[in-house]
Amino acid sequence: MNSLKVLDVTLRDGGCVNNFNFGQAYMEKILDAQEKSGVDIIELGYIDENKGSESERTQYINEEVIPKCILKHKKNGVKYVAMMDYGKFNVDKLHKRTPEGIDGIRMAFHKKDRLKAIELGKKIIEKGYEFYIQPMITLRYTDNELLELIELVNKEMPNASAFYIVDSFGEMRTNDMNRILNLVDHNLISTMALGYHSHNNLQLSYSNAIAFIQFPTNRNLMLDSSIMGMGKGAGNLNTEILLEHLNLYYGKNYNISPLLEVIDKVINQLHSEFYWGYAVEYYLSSANHCTPSYASHFYNKHMLPIDQVGEILSMISEEKKISFDKEYAEELYLKYNESKSVDDTKAVEELKKEFNDKKILLVAPGKSIIENEEKIKDLMKDDNVITISLNVTMDLDFDYILTTRKDIYEDVVKKEKNVIATSSVSKGGRGNVKILNYQNWINKEENIVYDSSAVIILNLLRKCNIKKILFAGFDGFSADINENYYDITMRQPVNPQQVNKRNVYYTKLINSLKEEGKQISFITPSKYEK
Repeated sequence: MNSLKVLDVTLRDGGCVNNFNFGQAYMEKILDAQEKSGVDIIELGYIDENKGSESERTQYINEEVIPKCILKHKKNGVKYVAMMDYGKFNVDKLHKRTPEGIDGIRMAFHKKDRLKAIELGKKIIEKGYEFYIQPMITLRYTDNELLELIELVNKEMPNASAFYIVDSFGEMRTNDMNRILNLVDHNLISTMALGYHSHNNLQLSYSNAIAFIQFPTNRNLMLDSSIMGMGKGAGNLNTEILLEHLNLYYGKNYNISPLLEVIDKVINQLHSEFYWGYAVEYYLSSANHCTPSYASHFYNKHMLPIDQVGEILSMISEEKKISFDKEYAEELYLKYNESKSVDDTKAVEELKKEFNDKKILLVAPGKSIIENEEKIKDLMKDDNVITISLNVTMDLDFDYILTTRKDIYEDVVKKEKNVIATSSVSKGGRGNVKILNYQNWINKEENIVYDSSAVIILNLLRKCNIKKILFAGFDGFSADINENYYDITMRQPVNPQQVNKRNVYYTKLINSLKEEGKQISFITPSKYEK
């Protein structure tokens, strides 16, 4: 092995976590720590003419703003690069390399764009930049396709700086690594460095990196990593862990202390606000060979148990796995749940008769029901009030428990409670269980499916012509997950954007009932009470 270089991607891949909104102070602190650590190459962010900015972010409108924004001084011995996704920047607008600007450009591209990407790479090299070839999801290439790409690189751009193996979905196992390493190393021009970029969905980034640097070759190698593994989804190989290994076994002299300091003062704060790292949904995305964005999308609905998230991921068509398509994801989610259809005519008619001329008290799982339990109990004593719990299993004598969760459904059925459930949870109603056909009671707006217990029960009460509805436990959402539910086992992480979107939606939904002439009363405090 001639040399091994470490390329830190924190400001670029890490930016996928927070939409590149590091802010100037954090950007500079991270860059300072990278430089002090002695990493060989620093990736400063993305160049994207449509989504890029001129300051405060590490997604730049062009390469010229980078020295003004962050690269105000260059450290001797360090190379500075930026990444482009194929099609996100017109390379003809790229200015010639300058001493004060970035030294190189990495271009990430999908298999379908590989020939065009090579042509753009030649233009980038002509403008004086080092060029790094990043074939995303390298595992998607057949051996013949990868050999054809390597042959083209050898012929058309032998002066490129590196050819990468990119494990975009974190799905590579040791046998995959060995197969591709052998194929690339034995066919790529010997003067070109070989790089490896990983994601940690299977917790194999570190072990794969060790296998990579132990591979018997005389060519130069490059490894991508990020501080504390900061990156989309499950994250990346940890720079601080990699550098320690290289110091111990490869005679390197990287300085890890600056990285630990910036973790303590910057990265930990980002991690508390924008979580990344191993999670079961990212394992499932890797096992199903798709972008983790699908797993996050379905999991963050908080409507499906994790085994059903796996089932729906397995339904994604091959051509859709590479890039996340939100509209397609919602269609698939709807298709998955609608496949469990039933005839609910009888169940609805029975509920309509039972609810006729009654007040309906809906009890949602907000924390406020704990301190207002006695008030709820007093209302339950009224013969003119029917109480319906929405996924609430506390020890109260509800007339019905409506549930959209399989675990709660199985529990309350065993306890012989009166249950209302959707066909997405169960198709078999019996005795005290009434099954509603899923697709009849959900809302669809702007290609988004809303199928929470609140949406379903309010649509049902509309159908039953209920005039008076009482709300308890409809507290509204908070970004502090400890504030959202009376039962801590129901906690699910939500970001401020999700919180705002949900609160706006449910406020609008409840207000629409008022506009229809329904008498609405809030028994407990609510953010929806407007």
